[in-house]
Amino acid sequence: MALVVVGEYPQPGEISLAHNGVLFLDELPEFKRSVLEVMRQPLEDRDVTISRARFTVTYPASFMLVASMNPSPGGYFNDPDAPVMSSPADMQRYLGKVSGPLLDRIDIHIEVTPVPFDKLSDERKGEASIVIRERVTQARKLQSERFLQFENIHYNAQMGVKQIRQYCKLEAASLALLKNAMERLNLSARAYDRILKVARTIADLDASESSTGEHISEAILHRVSD
Repeated sequence: MALVVVGEYPQPGEISLAHNGVLFLDELPEFKRSVLEVMRQPLEDRDVTISRARFTVTYPASFMLVASMNPSPGGYFNDPDAPVMSSPADMQRYLGKVSGPLLDRIDIHIEVTPVPFDKLSDERKGEASIVIRERVTQARKLQSERFLQFENIHYNAQMGVKQIRQYCKLEAASLALLKNAMERLNLSARAYDRILKVARTIADLDASESSTGEHISEAILHRVSD
């Protein structure tokens, strides 16, 4: 699951579900809070339960959530050069539409700041998509081999507490770094497990046998909303 904070899209509040199990929610705060809160259980348990008077049915719901939202109603909260268009109360009310418990269930939070003109006009090419895809493919292969003995676990995000303790062990320095972040940022136990899983994935992308302090640091930075 991932939360991406980016600019607005043409259809605020639009919802789209891809065939590969990706649920994309555009302009997350535009959805009713009651609708968003319903997702907490499927995100946690990877299934959805529908209860009626005479029966209860449970369906598998293992999906990747990708959501976008503006940092403020006017969209310029993190731009120091833009005019102030929203009061602190407006921004608090806007961001309050997405609850803390829901954000806590999302592994990666990314804040995208305005891109300066020098970057936009830069002709230097970034890393090719085909190279990135190959690195992701290799990481997924590592995870498939890692969890070969488990029937319902195929990648890091599906790990339970037992697997996290087994495959996300940290050296003393990395553990101290995580402990400091947990205490200073007042992170939850759920955030602790998710940081370890994200760090393990970052380590897999680096083809590293263990999660280092660098991987832990990056995983912590991906929880800026906390």
